[in-house]
Amino acid sequence: MASSPPPFAPFEWMIAWRYLRAKRAEGGVSVMTWISLIGITLAVFALIATLAVRSGFRAEFVDTILGANAHVTVYSIGRVEPVSGRIDRSLQDFEATAERLRAVPGVTRAAPLIKGQVMANANGRNAGIEVFGIAQADLETIPRVGIGAEAFGDIARFGEGVAIGSGVARELGVAVGERIRIISPDGVKTAFGTSPRVKAYEVVYVFTAGRWDIDRTRIYMPFAEAQSYFNREGTADEIEVMVEDPDHVDDLSLALLRAGGDGAQLWSWRDASGGFLRALEIEDNVMFIIMAILVLIAAMNIVSGLIMLVKNKGRDIGILRTMGLSEGSVLRVFFICGAFTGLIGTVAGVILGCLFAIYIDQVFSVVNYFAGGGVWDPSIRGIYNVPAKLEAADVISAIVLSLGLSFLVTIFPARRAARMNPVEALRYE
Repeated sequence: MASSPPPFAPFEWMIAWRYLRAKRAEGGVSVMTWISLIGITLAVFALIATLAVRSGFRAEFVDTILGANAHVTVYSIGRVEPVSGRIDRSLQDFEATAERLRAVPGVTRAAPLIKGQVMANANGRNAGIEVFGIAQADLETIPRVGIGAEAFGDIARFGEGVAIGSGVARELGVAVGERIRIISPDGVKTAFGTSPRVKAYEVVYVFTAGRWDIDRTRIYMPFAEAQSYFNREGTADEIEVMVEDPDHVDDLSLALLRAGGDGAQLWSWRDASGGFLRALEIEDNVMFIIMAILVLIAAMNIVSGLIMLVKNKGRDIGILRTMGLSEGSVLRVFFICGAFTGLIGTVAGVILGCLFAIYIDQVFSVVNYFAGGGVWDPSIRGIYNVPAKLEAADVISAIVLSLGLSFLVTIFPARRAARMNPVEALRYE
C-alpha cells in the first residue's frame, strides 16, 4: 500500500506557485495578491520605523538627561535665619559632605555646586542663563561637557573665565576668546539698597551637550569665583552626585541620605523626569498596539485575495480532489499561497524599515528641504535631530507579529478550500 505524501510536499509548492502566478484572465487575483503584498510591506515598514524612532528617542533623551545633569542632587532641608526669617538652604560643611558621598559604594563623583539665575550680555544682546559654579576637576568629568565632548576652546583655562553652552554663544553672538557680561540683580548691599552686580568674563570654552535647554541656558563658572559673585563665601548650594548605574539610583537613596548628614534631602533624575519617562512608556505601548492593528488590517487583504483565488479555482480544486488529493494537501496549497505573500511582504518591510532607521538623518534632510525647513524644532523637542535606534528585539517582534497574523488569517480561506465538495465544484463544469 502506497504511503501518503509528507506535508508540504514539492507538488503542493508547485501548485501554490502556479496559483500565485495568475493568468491575465484572472487578473483580479493577481491584483489582490499585489495589494496584500504592498499592504504587509508598508505596515511592517511603519512598525519597525516607529519602534526604531521610539527606542532612539528614549535612549537619546535619557542619555542627555544623564549626560550633563546630576543623577542625584543632595541639598539641605534648610534652617530659618533668626534675623531675617528667611530659610537658608546652603551647605556649610560641603567639603566633608562631598567626601562622605564619594565614599558610598556606587558613587563615581560628588561635586559641590553654586547655582544662580542671572542675565548675560554681549554685542548688545541679552540672554537669561543659569550659572553653575563648579571646580575645574569636576567640570572635566561631566559627560557631554568635559574632556572629549563636542566643544571649542581650552578647558584647561577654565580658571581664567567661563564655559558656556553653544546655544548661549549663538544667542549672544560670541566665540572663544571674547568677553561677556554677567548681570545679577542680587549684588552689593548698600545703605540705599541692593545694586545689581555686573562683571565681565572671558569665554574660554564652548560646549554642546546635545540638549537645547542645556546648551541655550547653561554657563559654568569656577567654584571660588561663583562663591564670590553670588555672595556664598564658605558655602555651597548643593552637591551633584553621579553614580555607576543611574537606572538603580533609588537603591542608593538610604546610603546617600546617611552620608549627607542631618537635614539632607535628595532629588534624583527620576524625580525630575520620571513623569515624562512614564508618559513615554505609555505612548510606546499605545503606538505598538496601533501599529499592530495596521499590520492586522494589511494581513486581512490576504484573506480577500485567497477567497477570490478559491472561488476562481473551484474547478481545479474539484479535479484535484477527484484525482486523490487530500483535504490536508488542498489546505496546505492555499496556506502556502497566503503565507508566501505574508513572508515576502514581511521581508520587504523589514528591509525598508531598517534602511529608514539607518539613514534617518538623510531622510529627514530631504523632508526638511521640501518642507522649507522647521520640520524638527529643538526648542520644542529638546534634542537636535530625530534619533533612531535599531534593536534586535524590536525587529524580531515586528517579524513575529507580521508572520503570525499572516499565517493566522490564511487558515480560514485555506480550510474553506479544503472542505469544498468536489461534486459541487464540478456540477456546472
